[in-house]
Amino acid sequence: MNERLKECEQGNNKQRSNAMKRYIATINQALTVMLVLMPGLALGFDSGSTGADGAFNPTVNTQLQLPPSGIFNFTSVNIPSGVTVTFQKNTTNTPVTILASSNVTIVGALSVSGGPSTNAGAAGDGNLGDDGIPGVGGPGGFDGGRGGLPNATGGTGLGPGGGSGGSSAQNTCFGSPATFGGGGGGFGATGGNSFCSVAGGGPSYGSSVLLPLIGGSGGGGGAGGTNFGGSGGGGGGGAILIAASGTVNVIGPILADGGGSGSSAGSGCGPTGGGGSGGGIRIVATTIAGDGNIFARGGGPGGSCISFGGAGADGRIRLESESFTRTAATNPPFTASAPGTVFVAGFPTLTISSVAGVAAPAAPTGNADITLPASTPNPVTVVFTTTGVPVGNTVRLTVTPASGGITSVISPALTGSTASATASVSVNLSSGPSVLQATTTFTIVAALGDVLAPFAQGERVEKITLVAMVGKPNKAILVTVSGKEFEVPAAVLSAVAGREG
Repeated sequence: MNERLKECEQGNNKQRSNAMKRYIATINQALTVMLVLMPGLALGFDSGSTGADGAFNPTVNTQLQLPPSGIFNFTSVNIPSGVTVTFQKNTTNTPVTILASSNVTIVGALSVSGGPSTNAGAAGDGNLGDDGIPGVGGPGGFDGGRGGLPNATGGTGLGPGGGSGGSSAQNTCFGSPATFGGGGGGFGATGGNSFCSVAGGGPSYGSSVLLPLIGGSGGGGGAGGTNFGGSGGGGGGGAILIAASGTVNVIGPILADGGGSGSSAGSGCGPTGGGGSGGGIRIVATTIAGDGNIFARGGGPGGSCISFGGAGADGRIRLESESFTRTAATNPPFTASAPGTVFVAGFPTLTISSVAGVAAPAAPTGNADITLPASTPNPVTVVFTTTGVPVGNTVRLTVTPASGGITSVISPALTGSTASATASVSVNLSSGPSVLQATTTFTIVAALGDVLAPFAQGERVEKITLVAMVGKPNKAILVTVSGKEFEVPAAVLSAVAGREG
């Protein structure tokens, strides 16, 4: 009996061992499948496209009107052979942003290049009225400086790296007073100086990661000659971001070249302007494939009878993907990494969050959004919340009643942190409806000032005034380093500079 029990026990042990082996084999197989699948799960960059603009499949040359934000939300993009896609600038000259929830295939051409300036003097079309007209920057880029009239200096190119305008100078190159061309626009590097270095090229600016996304700057205009004006500077290349949740396959060219300056000729002609700098191209995707040209080259100066301007600097190219099968170089050379943040985060906000303890609605209508009981005693407390505004700044509240005088009070300093701060004031409200408006003004960092430069005619923004009203769209007033003011809807700025990918 004992032998029989021993044999049964041995048989059971063998069955358990075989079962355990089968179980372990199953586990190992499952782990193998998981390990194969996990890279795919870890990949899958999300562009953030809503798909609201559907699939983009042009069949003929197409110029797309940029929306106010500059952002397209496509499901997919397919530009076939022989088709070129360009863009009509919006009023605030934002860069182009193409988001796709699947793949982007470019077999034709996609261009945000800057334009050349017109020819001048005898090299022109015979109409002296268009001599000196500068090249137009691509979307998100900046125009060139105007060519000088006869015996006058040329204009400075627009943008953070605008080239200097040409002028007359006593110079060792000629040994006597002469007129000289404009400097080239700068961006990825310093723009080229004019002949004899009389007009300097514009400085480099921005970041190699193209955060913020910004375009190239215009070249300076050439000085006017004794009989004819100089040619204008070339326009800076524009800026474009392509972000796709799938593959971006570049077979045809993507261009953000700077525009060249026009030529000049004839007795007493003026010199030429500087070239515009190349723009910015950033591609972010799960996979980047294809060996088509990706160019953001600086524009060159045109030919001149006397002296010529400087060349525009190259722009910047950034490629970010999880799988990279492209083998071709770009011009200029690109920098690369895994996919990062699609947009610069944190555009500042100001909100009137509550009045007398009654919270403002998340979706205001503009009609009696906050209603207080008639028995509410004065003074009432109005609470403000901010994001991205440095603590220590104050908020001014202006109360405009349906009848009677306007009241204005200033809050104590904001408390909390730059990421999230609050302040409050006490104010007397009249019977009946009143309009409440809050404003705060503060200095911003240079990087954000460059982001906002396209909204301020290419000039770096130094300060922002945020304006918040219950029931009405918030707005921002941008104050440049020279003191100019530009009003822009806050929603537009948030879409460009305040969104995460």
